[in-house]
Amino acid sequence: MKKQLLAAAILAALGVQAQAATLGDGNLSISGFGTLAAAKSDTDTAQFARYNQAVGVKDGVRIGLDSNLGLQATYQVNDWLSGTAQVLTRKNTSTSFTTDLTWGFVKAKINDEINVRVGRVVMPAFLISDYQNVGYANTMMRPPVELYGQQPLESMDGADVNYQHAFGDTNLTVQAFAGTSSGKLFLAAAGGSVAKYRAPLAGISMTVEHGPVTFRVGHASANMHSDDITPINTLAATLKSVGFAQLGEDIGLVSGKRMTFTSVGAIVDWNNVLVQTEYAQRRAKEPVYVPQTNAWYVLAGYRFGKVLPYYAHAASEGAGTKVTVPAALTRIPPLNAAVTNLLTAAEQSSDLVGVRWDFAKSIALKVQVDRVKPKVKSGALIFAPAAGQKDSVTVVAAGVDFVF
Repeated sequence: MKKQLLAAAILAALGVQAQAATLGDGNLSISGFGTLAAAKSDTDTAQFARYNQAVGVKDGVRIGLDSNLGLQATYQVNDWLSGTAQVLTRKNTSTSFTTDLTWGFVKAKINDEINVRVGRVVMPAFLISDYQNVGYANTMMRPPVELYGQQPLESMDGADVNYQHAFGDTNLTVQAFAGTSSGKLFLAAAGGSVAKYRAPLAGISMTVEHGPVTFRVGHASANMHSDDITPINTLAATLKSVGFAQLGEDIGLVSGKRMTFTSVGAIVDWNNVLVQTEYAQRRAKEPVYVPQTNAWYVLAGYRFGKVLPYYAHAASEGAGTKVTVPAALTRIPPLNAAVTNLLTAAEQSSDLVGVRWDFAKSIALKVQVDRVKPKVKSGALIFAPAAGQKDSVTVVAAGVDFVF
């Protein structure tokens, strides 16, 4: 039934563009994007999922891993003021398809180089943040979870200022932003619970484009708050009850903890050669249970007409913790083990091969095979065995991306 509903939604959306010309006075434009895909893995002992997804794929075919549908409308009020809204239907922290407002802002053009947006905007945390959910705009089936799973804040409510300037053949874009991100976090380790978070934040990104080369660097700082992460709150309460009150306070997010995320990435799209790479760090500026991490990936592909085969490698690893565990906790082995496990970052690497075929206008077919190698704490796999997922997991996916 869910497959039928998603297919019906896509068919209905395809008719929107044809009707857009009859709406309003011509200042309204409507566009959209989507992916209809299926995936399966070779195991039923753990699930492969995108970050923050409540359900992944096992050894049965499922459409929820990569399938989505987005609709966007922009109204041009005059030559300097416009408004944009975008909704996205996908499987995220719910086991069912849900629809969220991912963009919703008013944009004021100050001059030819500066504009200001106020409302809900996507955080420019990654190389492809603005279009990471648009399958057609990306080479791979999905952004590597090793890197894109480090930073859960996708949209924010606030404002950003964009500055663009051309220095000869080189284009520079600088984006400064501030606001508050709020939403839900899926906690697979807690048996599949969902916690709400709130994070005041600010940051800056810079993009330089010169011919076939795009280079981007970004930095964001957020004060993460969450008071309903049950496993953390339970552990913190236990620690306080046996005399480790400071440790209990340190691991939680109830009082808010400052964290930073820094990334640098580049794309080289020259003739038939495509290379894309990105490196990122997550750092805690205060003691908190969230581990510090480093992650990276590199992709290489070569076009043969409308067919683009590609290979990529991605990896994530721990970079320590800001929490100091008292030596006296070793006197309570079960509690010491629980804290040590909590503060240990999940680690994994992946090798993937795929092919993209742009067989029609604005439509592309992709087939991709991922070989996921969990290293610490089952990596990013969810609902893994208590002893951890020891074996590598192979994931096969195929889908059609489209824009309209």
